[in-house]
Amino acid sequence: MNFIQVQDLLENYKSAIYEKDVERFVSAYGADIHVYDCWDNWECKGIPAWKENAKVWFDGLNAEGVSLKVDFADLEIQEGSDLAFAHGAVTFAAYNQSGEKLRQITNRFTFGLRKEQGSWIIIHEHSSLPISMENGKGLFDLR
Repeated sequence: MNFIQVQDLLENYKSAIYEKDVERFVSAYGADIHVYDCWDNWECKGIPAWKENAKVWFDGLNAEGVSLKVDFADLEIQEGSDLAFAHGAVTFAAYNQSGEKLRQITNRFTFGLRKEQGSWIIIHEHSSLPISMENGKGLFDLR
């Protein structure tokens, strides 16, 4: 895929997750992707590992009969000629097949992007949650 604008890449991110399309999802990432995620692993390096994470994620959603609608808020994009970054809040809202909203979480995120052959790709992704000082657990419901 060709992502001329960073916003094109973000729209692909949203629709690939909603459609649970692993190939389209990872098409927005560089081969050398380095991810710091909120779930399970401290980090993930490279497309093969990131693709496997996405497959497990999407397979779990399919098994549960859930689709995720993704929404970005407080989005800031800084775009140079060959490097860019985007940051803000991303909400993942889970819906069942009847369209009933089951749950949602909001993470903070940052994407570091590089332009390759005229297309933006994500080379670094970092998602986080604030942590409760009382119990050390992530705070999922601040938004």
